[in-house]
Amino acid sequence: MRTLIGISITAALLAGLVASNAFAAGGPQATASATNCPLSTKEQRGLGASYVTSLKVSGTTCAKGKGVTLAFNKCRTAGGKPQGKCARKVGSYTCVEKRYDAVPGVQYSSKVTCTWGQKKIFSTYTQNT
Repeated sequence: MRTLIGISITAALLAGLVASNAFAAGGPQATASATNCPLSTKEQRGLGASYVTSLKVSGTTCAKGKGVTLAFNKCRTAGGKPQGKCARKVGSYTCVEKRYDAVPGVQYSSKVTCTWGQKKIFSTYTQNT
């Protein structure tokens, strides 16, 4: 009985080691996930919305993600209203916005996904109106 338990534990540990090595080597899960981009307080306030609350990228860099996010927000507010919408491409990226948690006349929150082929930029922001 002890031998059987010992063999089972060894097999489980070995399977876990193989799986973790496959993940570290860049298996499908590792390449499919987005990278979180850290945002300083200055960046949260300086990317064109009242607050950019999160930024993730896949297939591109955080620097590019910040640039596209700023350009999207400039496009969105180009008409002079913070609640404006961007109806054109941002560089080569096509952006889709979904607004939620709106308090009319006060603020709203939004999720934005910008894509260009396999490159994706995901951001969320809160806009005071």
